[in-house]
Amino acid sequence: MSGISGSSTLSGIFLMVRRSLRQHALSTAITMFSIALASGLVMSVFSINDQTRAAFTGGEVGFDAVLGARGSQLQLVLNTVYHLETSPGNIPYEMYATIKDNPRVKLAIPYALGDNYQGFRIVGSTEDLFNEFEYQKGKKFEFQKGGRAFDTARREAVIGSFVAQKTGLGLGDKFNAYHGLIYDPNMRHEEEYVVVGVLKPTNTPSDRVIWIPIEGIYRMTGHVLRGTGEQYTAEAGKEIPDEHKEVSAVMLKFKGPQDGMLMDQTINKQGKVATLAWPIGRVMMDLFNKIGWVTRVLTLVSYLVVLVAAASILASLYNTINERRRDFAILRSLGARRRTIFSAIILESSIIALMGSLLGFVVYAIILGVTTLVIRSQTGVVLDIFSPHPILILAPIGMTVVGAISGIFPAIKAYTTDIASNLTPIS
Repeated sequence: MSGISGSSTLSGIFLMVRRSLRQHALSTAITMFSIALASGLVMSVFSINDQTRAAFTGGEVGFDAVLGARGSQLQLVLNTVYHLETSPGNIPYEMYATIKDNPRVKLAIPYALGDNYQGFRIVGSTEDLFNEFEYQKGKKFEFQKGGRAFDTARREAVIGSFVAQKTGLGLGDKFNAYHGLIYDPNMRHEEEYVVVGVLKPTNTPSDRVIWIPIEGIYRMTGHVLRGTGEQYTAEAGKEIPDEHKEVSAVMLKFKGPQDGMLMDQTINKQGKVATLAWPIGRVMMDLFNKIGWVTRVLTLVSYLVVLVAAASILASLYNTINERRRDFAILRSLGARRRTIFSAIILESSIIALMGSLLGFVVYAIILGVTTLVIRSQTGVVLDIFSPHPILILAPIGMTVVGAISGIFPAIKAYTTDIASNLTPIS
C-alpha cells in the first residue's frame, strides 16, 4: 500500500508541476531564457579562456625560439609567430648565417617583413620553410592541387588558405605588394608576383600569410638595407652582398631541450645585440598573466548574471504562488500534504533551471562560434567549439542546484498557506 501511495504522490507532484508550467508558460519561458543566457555565458567564459590559453601557450607552433632585435620578447613572438604587432627592428643577415651553423640549432629560417596585400602580411623567407619546417610534429606544409613552393630566383608567392579565401587569389593570379603592415592603396610596389601555391589549411597563423622569397623583400622598390649601418639599395641584376642584408627575425628549432637554455644564457644574459624569445609558450604565458584581470572580470560578470537568473526564478515562482494560494488551499483541504506541495515547488524550480541550462548550450555555441571566427580572422588560430570541458557538465548541474535553492522560499510560502482564509468565498 505504501508503494502505491508513494507512486500516487509522485504522479500528483508531476501533474501539479506540469499544469503550473503550462498555465504560466510566458513567465516560465522568460525565466528559462535568462537562465540560458547565464549558463551559456558561464560556459563560454571558462571554455574560451582555457582554449585560448592552451592554443597560445601550449599549442605547437613548430619553432622553439625566435631570434630578433634587442627588445621585447613578447613583441617579437607576436610579430613573427602570430603575425600581429610591429617588428621591433632588424638584425644583420650575418647573425642568421652564424646561428644557422650553430651545432645546437637544428633548423633556422629567416623572416623579412614589412609589406602586405589587402592587410595580409607578406613574409620573405627561404625554401626551407616548405622543405624542412614542421608546423606540428610530423606535419609539413602541403599544397592544394597544382601548387608548389616558390622559386627563390623568381617573383613567385605561396599563400595561406585563409588569404586565398578572403582575397580570392588562386593559382596563376598576380598581385602587387603594398608597403607597410596596414593596407594603403597609395603604397603600392611596382613588382608583380604570381601565386604558384596555395597551402592546405593548417589552423595556424600561417593560414593568414603570403610567403615570397626573402630576396624579393630585399629588392622591393623603396626598400633600403642597413646591414652595415649604412643605407644600401639593391640594383637589378646585381648580387646583394651579405653584409648589407637584414632579417626581421630568425625562427629556430633546437636539437635538444638544453640547447635553448644555453642559447638563452649566451644571447639574452650575456649579449647586448639581439633578443632570443624562448621558450615561446612561456613568453605567451606572460601575456595571459598580464591580462588575467580581464578573465577575472568576465568571470565575475558571468556569476552576477547567474545571480540575476536565480532571482528571476525566485520572483517568477513567488508571483505564481500568490496567484495560486486558493489552489493550494483546495489541495490541502482534499488531503494533499504540505511536503507534497513543497516538493512540487522545488521540482518546478529545478525543472525550469535544468531546461534553461540545456538551452544555454545554444547560447554557448553561438558565443563560441562568433569568438572562433573572430580569433581565426585575427590570428589564424582555430578554437574547437566541440572541445570537452568540465564546465559543460558543471554549469547545468550548478544551475539546476541554484534553481532548486531559489525555489525554497516560494515553496515555504506555499507550504504555509492558510487553508481557512484562502477558502473564503470570493464575493
